[in-house]
Amino acid sequence: MSASRELLAHLVAFDTTSRESNLALIEFVRDYLTGHGVSSELIYNEDGSKANLFASIGPADVPGIVLSGHTDVVPVDGQAWTYPAFQLSEADGKLYGRGTADMKGYIACVLAQVPALVQAPLRRPVHIALSYDEEVGCLGVRSLLEALRGKPVQPMLCVIGEPTELAPVLGHKGKLAMRCEVQGLACHSAHAPIGVNAIEYAARLIAELGRLGDALQAPAARNERFDPPFSTVQVGVIAGGTALNIVPQHCRFDFEVRSLPAEDPRQLTQALQRYAEHTLLPAMQAISGRSAIRFSELSSYPGLDVNHASEAARLIARFSGSQAFSTVAFGTEGGLFDQAGIATVVCGPGSMAQGHKPDEFVSLSQLVGCDEMLGRILAFACEG
Repeated sequence: MSASRELLAHLVAFDTTSRESNLALIEFVRDYLTGHGVSSELIYNEDGSKANLFASIGPADVPGIVLSGHTDVVPVDGQAWTYPAFQLSEADGKLYGRGTADMKGYIACVLAQVPALVQAPLRRPVHIALSYDEEVGCLGVRSLLEALRGKPVQPMLCVIGEPTELAPVLGHKGKLAMRCEVQGLACHSAHAPIGVNAIEYAARLIAELGRLGDALQAPAARNERFDPPFSTVQVGVIAGGTALNIVPQHCRFDFEVRSLPAEDPRQLTQALQRYAEHTLLPAMQAISGRSAIRFSELSSYPGLDVNHASEAARLIARFSGSQAFSTVAFGTEGGLFDQAGIATVVCGPGSMAQGHKPDEFVSLSQLVGCDEMLGRILAFACEG
């Protein structure tokens, strides 16, 4: 416990907000692993400002278990913190600081296991995978997975330590984030009919998006394992116009689809594009041929849906000590690991009820429980 707490203090002190570099934290972890005789592979982004880390302990010729976590955290801007956001503070059995729950607490526990892993007679390897830019669309892990595909032996299981209060999670929704840009024709508002009002056409698109979203709640489309038990759509950002007496020429809005694992969110966006092309654009271009509606993808990741009877489910039940399988509303990198052919489950300390909020915390008891879970993973790796 003391090792996990000490390591968590180091990790929280690194400001790894997604807009910042994570290299200082990654280099700290690399040096820590090197100190225990474990080598690391760093996979950098295009400009070299961020990196993933992958390390293996144990034999290389048999499938092992990946302990995976993301190093980036969400911003603290505009949040009223009682405790210093990037300094670990303890009070009433809780450890406060940005990322303590989501998800540096898990990473600290994983690193605290390294001395025991190095000394243990492992018959299966244990891998440590740390990624960047999960919070902005699961971006960094993709190059890490590409590097894993080139290895001769693939892992048998990945345990992603997102905060689930150590409950075994077998599913979550996928996400597709989109941007829509509407170009109209500006003119004086006194002559509004000769212009093309980009905001008004964007509003019609948003209304159609709402109708498409309502259809996702049909009884046949529901999956009661999830909360809410249907796919959802929402517009989160909109911008347009310059002055009230000018017909706006530009409007932009961003929207997302949180889809059940079995559903393809792009079917919804394609339906919206057809509505734009067949219903709105003809009227817009009848006034100005330069009118346009453009869609672009901002980010996406797949959902996760693990069979309750699978080997992955059996193993995480053993490691966590619980067969009370559940799903979570938030997304993880799990769908990408699963898509890459690595069976994946989600189980980690802390609660997402504290994640992304001021005075984020993880309880000491949750870290103790995580240490115990990782100890059971170590024992399994020794069994072969």
